[in-house]
Amino acid sequence: MTAAAGTGGSPRGLDAAPPIRVLIAEDEIHLGTILEQFLTARGLAVQIVRDGRAALEALRTDAFDVALLDVVMPELDGLETLRLVREGPLPPEIIVMTGNGTIETAMAAFKLGAYGVLSKPYRMAEIEALVHRAWEKRVLARDNQRLTLCLRRAEPLTEFVTRFAPLTAVLSLVDKIATSPSPVLVSGESGTGKALLAQQLHQRGSTHDAPFVRLSCAPAHLDLTRQLRGVEQGAAGAASVDREVGLFELASGGTLLLSHIDQLDAAQQALVLDVLDTGRVLRIGGAQPLPVQVRLVASTTRELEPLVRTGRFSEALLHRINAMRFVLPPLRERRTDISLLAEHFCARIAQTEPRRATCRVSDAAMALLEQYDWPGNVRELRNVVERAVLLAEHGVIGPEALPFPRTSHGERPAPPSAEATDGPNTVVPTLATLERQHIADVLDRTQWHQGHAAGMLGISAKTLYRKIREYGFTRPAGRTS
Repeated sequence: MTAAAGTGGSPRGLDAAPPIRVLIAEDEIHLGTILEQFLTARGLAVQIVRDGRAALEALRTDAFDVALLDVVMPELDGLETLRLVREGPLPPEIIVMTGNGTIETAMAAFKLGAYGVLSKPYRMAEIEALVHRAWEKRVLARDNQRLTLCLRRAEPLTEFVTRFAPLTAVLSLVDKIATSPSPVLVSGESGTGKALLAQQLHQRGSTHDAPFVRLSCAPAHLDLTRQLRGVEQGAAGAASVDREVGLFELASGGTLLLSHIDQLDAAQQALVLDVLDTGRVLRIGGAQPLPVQVRLVASTTRELEPLVRTGRFSEALLHRINAMRFVLPPLRERRTDISLLAEHFCARIAQTEPRRATCRVSDAAMALLEQYDWPGNVRELRNVVERAVLLAEHGVIGPEALPFPRTSHGERPAPPSAEATDGPNTVVPTLATLERQHIADVLDRTQWHQGHAAGMLGISAKTLYRKIREYGFTRPAGRTS
């Protein structure tokens, strides 16, 4: 019996915790009242109705953990109510009560999804124990649902598309270390393929059928400690008394990708280091550490060594995760891949949209793609190509389909000639200047809809907001995001 089944007071040992919610549908007034008073005294939150129709309405409009349904009721009998309720998403566990405890009734109830069947007369202690066991089953069902939502198995293997020799050399190491359980650190700008590399390490390893779990450690994600550790059932101070499985547990046997690991605070860094060193994690409110076996892949867009020197990142954790390190180059350093990637994305779109199967990039458009510096890297290129395919005329992507800055006369800036860029006195625009110009143009083209603009740029809305503040942009009057 769990803590939830204790006697007296709150059945879960937490006065502030929400109690188990129980619906009683019993048309015998005296019996229903006795049952209601008994369960209420045991710390449960009880609501009682007197007919099947009212029970169905209550179950459809409110959240109950367990429902006790009498078989014989006016308006709608208990078995029909059971059938209708079980058709809904994540229904409560249902216990059927019957004064005619025949095998046929029990079999019908179980076939319809009842958790249990009680024959009248029943003992109060018996029904209390059954309610708690039904509640525990519901908690497990919610855990499974949460696992389904949180667990991200790796997608079908997607290869890096490259002919850039330094990147090819880096990727050649993936197969060599994929079967090792040692942590891996992947660094590179946003959009360079860090998550893709993590997936390849997972899928080429010996645990490719095990979970692949991802978590962003960016500040927008609240309570990272809770997500990593999980919560023991009935933990004091928890927002919910239900047991929560932490991501270290979910990923056990497989791979956990922690992106933006540089964003973890000191306590969270210490937690990750402790789990890596001990192979155990302690749930919040738990008494016994749980064994976990996780292959950690950490990614970052920042250099961690300067953060160590300023005390913002743990030197011990850096040494622990830096056993094998991959540095992915930005797209502007692998310009030979731009045309290859553009053609790859066109071909990939053709697989899902046959009417776009003949779409190609014109020479003029390809020249613009190869000229641009791609601050959003491969992710931005993919988004630009996908958008251009939709705008392509007669299956050809021309310069007009690309969202690059125009001159004051509405023309595309010509690629710089060799003569224009040679010589010590040539003024060459900085990358920041080009980026600022491009972001301003995209914001204008999208009427300052920041969600659409971020999608076109291939960056997150949060990064776009930071860039807007960084470059001092001011929203034009009358425009809303």
